[in-house]
Amino acid sequence: MKLSLTSDARANRRFVLLSPPGSSPREAFRNVEGDAEWREKLLADMQRLRGHVYLTDGAISEKDLTADGRHVQPIDEKSWHLLTLSAGNRVVGCARYLLHSASTSFSRLRVRNSALGRSAHWSEPFRCAVEHELETARRNGFSFVELGGWAIDESLRGSTDAVRIALFTYAWCQVVGGCLGISMATHRNGSASILRRIGGRPLEWNGNTLPPYFDAQYKCDMEVIRFDSRSPSTRYQQAVAEIRSQIADVPVVCTARPVRAWDLFVDHLQNPAVGLIPWESEGTASLI
Repeated sequence: MKLSLTSDARANRRFVLLSPPGSSPREAFRNVEGDAEWREKLLADMQRLRGHVYLTDGAISEKDLTADGRHVQPIDEKSWHLLTLSAGNRVVGCARYLLHSASTSFSRLRVRNSALGRSAHWSEPFRCAVEHELETARRNGFSFVELGGWAIDESLRGSTDAVRIALFTYAWCQVVGGCLGISMATHRNGSASILRRIGGRPLEWNGNTLPPYFDAQYKCDMEVIRFDSRSPSTRYQQAVAEIRSQIADVPVVCTARPVRAWDLFVDHLQNPAVGLIPWESEGTASLI
């Protein structure tokens, strides 16, 4: 699979990342734009796409949407978002990465509130399995990521875009330092099968695979899929490497341009009166 992330000449589509407030995307990305208004518009367009797709699929109802058709979740502002944009900058695909440090406890994860997490029979094996993943992430110095918010415009169904978004997840996780992750993936739109195809595996505990389950909230069968950024499917390893080689140039839109410690040091040399003080806006950086 030959991939170009910054643009797709045949389809006129490109990837853009939205970083959460307080992140420092310049550490891994070169094309960072601090534009709060543009980020807010892209975030709203993403929520509108998600609302339309989920409503059409029957996963949500009109009452779950805002007056302008957006599917808004509190974690949206805390997460990274991968967007696929059309030639006219319309959001036609998206995925959400909620990144945690490995020291995070199970009680702070969003998946704790899943139907499986509330099951009388499976809640304990589920908690133990996720805690095992967290412990593995700690031992390896990795982060832990919850993958969700996946939506694709109807015009792209059957294209490679869904797979491209899923493969991007592996490359992005590698670039940010390595991740173990988990996704509550649906059977209805094929996301569970796509994640398994590219290297995801069902969550296990004590030699038992946690079963698919019906989620009454989203009215569909779902499955817990875990993934390790080090081990995409052999079939897709070259594609992931290809994405990783380009990922630093993917545009990242944040609320304000992050400031690096080196930038502060140069400013101090040019204007010593300013001093080396902690930066209080987004992208906190300090030489201390």
